[in-house]
Amino acid sequence: MAGPLAMCCKKGRRVKILKMDDPAILAKLEEGFNALQDSDSKSLLKKHLTKEIFDTCKVRKTTFNSSLLDVIQSGVANLDSGVGVYAPDADSYTVFADLFDPIIEEYHVGFKKTDKHPSCDFGDLDSFVNVDPEGKFVISTRTRCGRSLDGYPFNPCLTEAQYVEMEKKVSSTLSGLGGELKGTYYPLTGMAKDVQQKLIDDHFLFKEGDRFLQAANACRFWPSGRGIFHNDDKTFLVWCNEEDHLRIISMQKGGDLGQVYRRMVTAVREIEKRLPFSHHDRLGFLTFCPTNLGTTIRASVHIKLPKLAADKAKLEAVAGKYNLQVRGTRGEHTEAEGGVYDISNKRRMGLTEGDAVREMQDGILDLIKMEKSMN
Repeated sequence: MAGPLAMCCKKGRRVKILKMDDPAILAKLEEGFNALQDSDSKSLLKKHLTKEIFDTCKVRKTTFNSSLLDVIQSGVANLDSGVGVYAPDADSYTVFADLFDPIIEEYHVGFKKTDKHPSCDFGDLDSFVNVDPEGKFVISTRTRCGRSLDGYPFNPCLTEAQYVEMEKKVSSTLSGLGGELKGTYYPLTGMAKDVQQKLIDDHFLFKEGDRFLQAANACRFWPSGRGIFHNDDKTFLVWCNEEDHLRIISMQKGGDLGQVYRRMVTAVREIEKRLPFSHHDRLGFLTFCPTNLGTTIRASVHIKLPKLAADKAKLEAVAGKYNLQVRGTRGEHTEAEGGVYDISNKRRMGLTEGDAVREMQDGILDLIKMEKSMN
């Protein structure tokens, strides 16, 4: 194995930076870099992957043998990417910090490389409310967070045996949950067609095929080690080894954000007692995509705002004041169906979990107030 180029610290331990000397990978990197520079891509990858940063990072790899190619391959293959990078393992955020740091700073609204993400704090859980008690605007409410299991790399570096091993740990942990979290784990491997169709119809089951994840090598060995857990009421879900090791989701009809958020927090705390999560002293909880770092929390509503939506610029302006993201009904890259928008917090770094959900709550309350006031 090539010797380390350098050592740097992460969470109190030394992270090795090894030398990338594979001619085939270096050739692919040069080809990909040139194609990116010749394109009209608007991605953060193209913006921040300067020749200087490229030359610095192309000769590096992590102890999991992750290279810069693993980081940028999705953004090179999909020139319409908004961001264009993924972290193949936890150490990539340190080894390829020259690229990740400016992308993180821009996406997470000024979270600089000298900034430190605050400690986990879910806030005063009783202070979160039903944002639409009359039930006139909010169709459904959802909160989710991503978690990675400590000691395992992310998708591109996982072996099939590691996928299976993680799934066993996750399913065993989830089967021990009680109360309203009690439910059933459904592995994708060997799943009966009728069960699969029912979960798809309920909009619970994730599917293989996202081209951004495919290009990032996040779908290898499918469906090994993948599965979904849901409670008996279908208000609590856990996705195992989709994009992140875990996606912990709480949701229900209506606008009771407080109830939804409290359920998710309870679940996270219970799972963390049994499974240690990957965490970085500066970046917070680590995830495959840098857009989800920090709190990793996305709190969202499906909401009908017909008057505001008639003036999309105004809707976007109000949402922007609260750092909210307005997306189509089915999420990113989709249109609003029947005037229903998916609106969520955008900021996940540099603030606490409680503050992130508070921004979303305050923004939705203001949007509803404006909708009511319009003639």
